[in-house]
Amino acid sequence: MEELLRARPELLFLSCPIGAMQAVSGSSRFNFSFYVAGFLLAVGLVFGRAACAFLCPFGLLQELLHKIPSRKFRLPRPFRYVKYAVLLVFVLILPVADTNFAGSGDPAFCKYICPAGTLEGGLPLLATHPELRSVLGALFSVKAAVLALVLAASVFVSRFFCKSLCPLGAIYGLMNKISLTRLSVDQARCTRCGSCERACPMDVNPVREARSAECIFCMHCADSCPEGAVKLVTSFSSRPPESQG
Repeated sequence: MEELLRARPELLFLSCPIGAMQAVSGSSRFNFSFYVAGFLLAVGLVFGRAACAFLCPFGLLQELLHKIPSRKFRLPRPFRYVKYAVLLVFVLILPVADTNFAGSGDPAFCKYICPAGTLEGGLPLLATHPELRSVLGALFSVKAAVLALVLAASVFVSRFFCKSLCPLGAIYGLMNKISLTRLSVDQARCTRCGSCERACPMDVNPVREARSAECIFCMHCADSCPEGAVKLVTSFSSRPPESQG
């Protein structure tokens, strides 16, 4: 994958904000990508992690894979915090700290981990540009293995990549605490039946964690609630005094 990024560096800017953030931060001319950070903050403040549910094609793929009949598992809670370590180390630190003789750093997350980039960018690029296949090395094999592992895990664990590895989800999840968009649970109507928690692809209990960093506002919880106690509101919405969120 490193060879592909060197051959087509524009892929970093056309793929996702994480790629752009690393490319700018790791360049010899800039130390921090304020415009990308500003975009992420703006989206996060308004929508929280809703982008993960409604905009991310890799999230959709994971949900489709999870529909394959098999035994299903919940990801142990400590694994939720791995994505914050990935964000800190591979997105924020390594592109700045690990530089070459020209003072430029590598886009470490794109280079070593990102399965979405491999699937949605690397593989289509190789399919349409045969001349690039000759420059592939061991690193691409590693990236392909990471992709295969994530796709296989997504069959058994709902949104495995979103829960454990995605640094963009980590950023938006942190914004859930203060975003204008949020879940509201009417405690007076809630019967504690557990339907919302069972329906949640992110293993969130909205009754206890309406502001959870894992919530992607997919609204499966609201659809499953027999009492209609779960709703999506904004800070500009009126809501009854007994609602929580």
